[in-house]
Amino acid sequence: MPTVTSPQTHPAAAPPTSYRAAVVHDFGSPLVVEQVPMPELGPGQARVKVEASGLCHTDIHAAHGDWPVKPSPPFIPGHEGVGIVTDVAPGVSEVTVGDRVAMPWLGYACGTCEYCISGWETLCPEQEKMGYSINGGWGEYATAYARYVVKVPEGVDPFDAAPLACAGVTTYKAVKVAGTRSSDFVAVFGVGGLGHLAIQYAALAGGRVVAVDIVDEKLDLARKLGAEFTVNATKEDPVEAIQRLGGADQAIALAVSPRAFEQAYGSVRPGGKLVFVALPADNDVTIPIFETVLNAITIAGSIVGTRNDVREVFELHAAGKTSVIRETRSLDQVNEAIADVEAGRVAARVVLEP
Repeated sequence: MPTVTSPQTHPAAAPPTSYRAAVVHDFGSPLVVEQVPMPELGPGQARVKVEASGLCHTDIHAAHGDWPVKPSPPFIPGHEGVGIVTDVAPGVSEVTVGDRVAMPWLGYACGTCEYCISGWETLCPEQEKMGYSINGGWGEYATAYARYVVKVPEGVDPFDAAPLACAGVTTYKAVKVAGTRSSDFVAVFGVGGLGHLAIQYAALAGGRVVAVDIVDEKLDLARKLGAEFTVNATKEDPVEAIQRLGGADQAIALAVSPRAFEQAYGSVRPGGKLVFVALPADNDVTIPIFETVLNAITIAGSIVGTRNDVREVFELHAAGKTSVIRETRSLDQVNEAIADVEAGRVAARVVLEP
């Protein structure tokens, strides 16, 4: 009679007790790449081995403590993290080990408030933000709430998916908020990590795009990505240039400068719409009341996007509709990468590789 043996079981390897990450210890000081303790998974959480994590201007503002609501050092920035799920807490069903996921800005929301149940989870008063109030993706691992990660489709490069998780979804949502339709004239102020994608989404919506920046090389890129017109704001007044073209039906303000917001306002034609997206450290902009009322100008704020918006952004990219302009740096180069972004030496997006 043959011998029957019990099947071998191979328990999952224990997670490491620590991992390397780029940490903000003091606002305005260089980040320190060091070993940090690996947290235990809490209810509803997943552990992700990070493959790529984008560098967003928001991460720089976080590291500098620029905004009125500040993160609490020490913390790990990064809200464009993409990687492979290596472990999940008991009861998690949204993702499984082996899934490739993105960890966007909206790291957690309550799921039950009026905003969450009406498609505006990004306004949830209980929300937590990756890389801000939750340690983010600038490390070898990250811990995220499984319900708020987004699966990356097959065929989408993780180094493309990382910028799409914030720069992509933020500008995609801004074009939605703008209401861009076929034949609308859309002014995009700022051609960088966000702007190069905003141009593409506005064109996909049927808009005719004018791109504004202060760097000729970025304007060359804008034309390659679908901008019909470009304006170098250091060489001519963008307000006059765009108004000569008939004025913008919508203007999307992506440059981290209050002056650029004011120029975007001036570029809009009567009945048009200005969408605020960028968050400059200088938190004030001057807008005339009289002209706003008489010209029926709409001003709207647009904050990132929902999980469904992220999925749509990934679907468009998987279908070959968008291009991500990026360069890769190692995590150890994070401070040099930040300096290059601040100095405008980066064409579009830096993606960190842990």
